[in-house]
Amino acid sequence: MTRTVSGIDHLLSQPEKYLQGKTVGLIVNHTSLANDGRHSIAHFHSHSAFRLRALFAPEHGLNGTAQDMVHIENEVDPLSGLIIKSLYGKSKDSLVPDPALLKDIDNLVFDIQDIGSRYYTFIYTMANCMTICKQTGTRMVVCDRPNPINGTSVEGNLVGENLRSFVGQYSLPNRHGMTVGELARLFNEHFGIHCDLTVVPMTGWSREMWYDQTGVIWTPPSPNMPTLATATVYPGMCLIEGTLLSEGRGTTLPFEQIGAPFINPHKLTARLEKDSPLLPGVYFRPQYFKPMFQKHAGEVCAGLQLHITDRDHFKPLLTTVALLRAIAEIYPDRLHWRTEPYEFVSNRLAIDLLYGNPKLRETLFEPDFSLEGLENSWRKELETFLPLRQEYLIY
Repeated sequence: MTRTVSGIDHLLSQPEKYLQGKTVGLIVNHTSLANDGRHSIAHFHSHSAFRLRALFAPEHGLNGTAQDMVHIENEVDPLSGLIIKSLYGKSKDSLVPDPALLKDIDNLVFDIQDIGSRYYTFIYTMANCMTICKQTGTRMVVCDRPNPINGTSVEGNLVGENLRSFVGQYSLPNRHGMTVGELARLFNEHFGIHCDLTVVPMTGWSREMWYDQTGVIWTPPSPNMPTLATATVYPGMCLIEGTLLSEGRGTTLPFEQIGAPFINPHKLTARLEKDSPLLPGVYFRPQYFKPMFQKHAGEVCAGLQLHITDRDHFKPLLTTVALLRAIAEIYPDRLHWRTEPYEFVSNRLAIDLLYGNPKLRETLFEPDFSLEGLENSWRKELETFLPLRQEYLIY
């Protein structure tokens, strides 16, 4: 197996090729590891070519211990002694760094592992930092890392203009098939940030590769993203966050299982057999589980677990919509949408923010709802996105 070498390793070996000046700020978390296993902070702190002046951390914190939507306070990094400025605090304003913090910073380096789905907030932390770099004249340096669920598969619809949020800040499909470096180029040029951007590319990675083919050790990017299998289902199963069903948080299989106390799992799996011709690469197994926290904490939930049998043909978004439709048919009075504020938004439902428009919520219970029709509507939207995406691919 040829091992993928991430952008951070190339930056560290040739800093003069990518950096300007002498000072650096880092946007990092626990996934920010070079191929020698050392953290980016350790490398930058000891590097003779530049001075580390600032640290920023995204959602879940520097060490990736906080649960979703838990506000992170500023901390002190024990290695460098620098304050770790949280970019996921108590308000929407906290998502964007204070320009004053970049006053003496020549380069702001982003080195965080993404998972390839538009809901995951790390890519918008990157975009927000790019916006401030434009204001301050700081060079934004993005160290590229693999898209763990491959760089070829694209699925879903685009985010509507009035439903932009921190789980969909730009008009991307649910599964975009791009790396963070490619997304940075897209955000900068097409979406008009126009900062001084440098992308440090990887070597040894090709678009069809999954993370377990890179030779790089998997570091769970967040508390509920423990494995590559979780990342594989996430572009669809994250929609369950917009309901009162359990998406498996508080268990060892987040997003790989779904359930609620009122569901008959055998009835649900039998109903899904009708859709099996449209849902390749997945097997549904009746499942019981008890979440230890969040939705239905301490209650026995019944539902199913997704077992992926062919990840190259599996359709995570269509599969999740099929699950929701089956539950809507069997339990029309018990499938409810989440109504509390979600990702700093209180005037729109979480399901609409996640899906990108209200169409799923508005049509899911209708007698003439069609999985094929919905998937065809995605294809029409992708006809505009795919040529645009092609312009910004690196590999």
